[in-house]
Amino acid sequence: MGFFGFGKRGKIEYIVAGLGNPGSRYENTRHNAGFKAVDLLAKKEGFEFKKLKFKALIADEVIAGVRCLVMKPQTMMNLSGDAIFEAAEYYNIPDENVLVIFDDVSLDIGKTRIRRKGSAGGHNGIKSIISVIGEEFPRVKIGVGKKPNAEWDMKDWVLSDFPKDSEKELEAALENSVEAIKLLVNGKIDEAMNLYNS
Repeated sequence: MGFFGFGKRGKIEYIVAGLGNPGSRYENTRHNAGFKAVDLLAKKEGFEFKKLKFKALIADEVIAGVRCLVMKPQTMMNLSGDAIFEAAEYYNIPDENVLVIFDDVSLDIGKTRIRRKGSAGGHNGIKSIISVIGEEFPRVKIGVGKKPNAEWDMKDWVLSDFPKDSEKELEAALENSVEAIKLLVNGKIDEAMNLYNS
């Protein structure tokens, strides 16, 4: 409960969207790092994604004192923007309060990077979001490693599983992402960048 018993009755202030592809065959792929981060957030905060709305699995939760709609779009990665746009419109959430967590192939596994805004950098999920709300939204990028060579098709790379021997590094990056989310929903982006940009 919040002060004076407002609890969840206050307005939803933030969307926290982890990106990925639905379905068990994609569960441990690099492209699902965003899903993994919000799943860890759910585990730590003691909630579950039980409701399907806005083409997404959602949870209406208070994170670090701020009421958030936590989302896992179920549209497949390339249409992530559809789900986020619907929810942002419905709750009248400004773009700068739409926080997106996703995989980044330019960062090594175990690294995280927080950005205030920016281009898609070749990421189709981000491209989809930018096409509907523009570039002015904060994001947490989770390193999933670079392609081992130029011959690898990017789609095959991001849909490949994380290697078993990288579990520790991935876990550390997911933990850092969860801590960053708590700072970001409180507007502490500089603090989050100082702590978790690696």
